[in-house]
Amino acid sequence: MDKSFVKSLLIDLAIAIAIVLIVIAMIKPTIVRGPSMDDTLHDGNYLILNKLAYRSESPKYGDIVVFPSDADGGEEKLFIKRVIGVGGDEVTVDGKTVYVNGKQLDEPYVQKDTEGTGASKSWTVPEGKVFVMGDNRDVSLDSRRIGPIDEEIIIGKVAVRLFPFDQIGKVK
Repeated sequence: MDKSFVKSLLIDLAIAIAIVLIVIAMIKPTIVRGPSMDDTLHDGNYLILNKLAYRSESPKYGDIVVFPSDADGGEEKLFIKRVIGVGGDEVTVDGKTVYVNGKQLDEPYVQKDTEGTGASKSWTVPEGKVFVMGDNRDVSLDSRRIGPIDEEIIIGKVAVRLFPFDQIGKVK
């Protein structure tokens, strides 16, 4: 074998490995499991997460984030939820209605036939944490039961849906 060919092959291989490592550091694929984000995301949707989204800024209202939790009892799973409140906010859930700092949220993404929680309950979100809820409120295990989550454990922000193919695109 020619030395220049081997050298060229090794350089190409090093470049390919570097590209793969950069991509792995920036994005993460994940699959939706369960109905807690219906009607926005559905069981079996294949998503790409932006792992760098919160390196230079904090989560914002409405972001859909993924984080690990063992709150479901047993082994740790990835949860996909929407950010409702950030550090310093007062979040109140009164039946079907959610208030942040006394203002009712406009939530067109919430599943329409939600029954609601009944009694009113409030939480103050500590700094460095976020209050998250699923869009299908009746079945979502979220901050109403597990409390606000640390921003540091968020793996990433949902960026793109890749499957099903007729719904490919940015997730809003």
